[in-house]
Amino acid sequence: MKRNALLHQLVTHENTFDFIVIGGGATGLGIALDAITRGASVALFEQDDFTKGTSSRSTKLVHGGVRYLAQGDVSLVLEALRERGLLRKNASHLVKNQSFLIPCYRWWEGAFYTIGLILYDLMAANLGFGRSFCIGPKRAVKTIPMLRRKGMKAGVIYHDGQFDDSRLAINIAQTAVDAGACVLNYMKVTNLIKQEGKVCGVEVMDMETGEQHVVKSKVVINATGVFADDILQMDEPGIKPTVRPSQGVHLVLDASFLQSNYAIMIPKTADGRVLFAVPWHDKVVVGTTDTLMKHALLEPVALEQEIDFILNTAGKYLTKPPQRKDVLSVFAGLRPLAAPRSEDKKTKEISRSHKLIVEKSGLITIIGGKWTTYRKMAQDTIDLAYARMHLKAPECVTETYKIHGCKENPDYNDPLYVYGTDAEEIRSFIASSPTLGEKLHPQYTYSVGEIIWIVRNEMALTLEDVLARRLRILFLDAKAALEMAPRTARIIAAERQKDQQWIDKQIQSFNDLASSYIITN
Repeated sequence: MKRNALLHQLVTHENTFDFIVIGGGATGLGIALDAITRGASVALFEQDDFTKGTSSRSTKLVHGGVRYLAQGDVSLVLEALRERGLLRKNASHLVKNQSFLIPCYRWWEGAFYTIGLILYDLMAANLGFGRSFCIGPKRAVKTIPMLRRKGMKAGVIYHDGQFDDSRLAINIAQTAVDAGACVLNYMKVTNLIKQEGKVCGVEVMDMETGEQHVVKSKVVINATGVFADDILQMDEPGIKPTVRPSQGVHLVLDASFLQSNYAIMIPKTADGRVLFAVPWHDKVVVGTTDTLMKHALLEPVALEQEIDFILNTAGKYLTKPPQRKDVLSVFAGLRPLAAPRSEDKKTKEISRSHKLIVEKSGLITIIGGKWTTYRKMAQDTIDLAYARMHLKAPECVTETYKIHGCKENPDYNDPLYVYGTDAEEIRSFIASSPTLGEKLHPQYTYSVGEIIWIVRNEMALTLEDVLARRLRILFLDAKAALEMAPRTARIIAAERQKDQQWIDKQIQSFNDLASSYIITN
């Protein structure tokens, strides 16, 4: 996946594209993959890096949504459970079974949650991850040694999926490109092109060079998530907002806070939210929050009250309550929820089902949804697009289409497991020179050769692209990321033929960014 080759593909494409997709998060990339595998031509434009926004900031779960079942949203749970199972088959190198334990401190909770989760398992049918069952408090504490034992009546075991969100998105982009799609990051759509009132293309700027392109298409799809209204304003200035951003915050702690491969799920906290503590890349991700925000930001920042809520709530269930000094990284993301009808409506009460909107101009916008259902969202979007063109939609094939890197029975102890079938190529490349095997940080396995391979094959253009969304170290350990930044910037610069001024600007920019991932005491 090489950006220069894809730019050449864009400028030499002689015909009108069937589809233009705006937005390079999970939904947009899924739509591009769905379209290209049906035989359509498609171009995708992302204004920043792939998954810069919401899609890199999830709870790292591929799940049916236990809390949606409790809210009675059965159709969403059924859809998500099915998609969860398909993802495990199609991206088995990144999507794996995650066992959860619900600690129960009231006498009725064990039976209540067990019955609900057995129903959850039954709804998954033959795509289930494992059966749910109730255990005693002694076994619960043995399963997760850091759980608070006092007052525990029982524990409930259930199963869901765990994954690396941004890595999967890169693999989806690679899959689409392998199939012939033109997928480009750092391409900002600056205007919609219309003919007789109908959208027929976009004006797009290459953020690397400043070069402008006019690209025509039969259908334009707005999959920009929390920024959907920006594109809708291009179509119809003054239109009422359709998206209300909801902020979710996560804290990352050392694995010693769980000392287990099991995750914790607290089904109801003091204010009715769900709290997870999930093992991820030898760390623990704890969250999340639901805070309605007035405006969408490309780089949202955790609020102090959100940080305090997570620390205080986690502290009630762990024998070693986490403190501010224990947080290795804090990250915030925005969910693109459909704008609530009432200002005081809580985000946890708003359905996470996706919604498709067709404007008079023919512009199609998709909002809502969740990472787990990205494939079904893409399928529904392309089905609708064909219907709007009064054409019979070719059969969707993504239910069984393997994602780039898919590998059966991966070794999750392999530091390169996230690359799937590409891992052997990377390993061979690293072994070709002693310099390529040099580590970038004494506490982590990342090497010089890994950075070079990423820059050459995964369209990472900046220091942030590499440290935040390819290696994930900014999300795992922000201070370590800062320590890795200078050498990593020099490696990228050598590959991209950039000068010292570029290196200095990249380091300064990354330092400014990383400061918001570090909690000050």
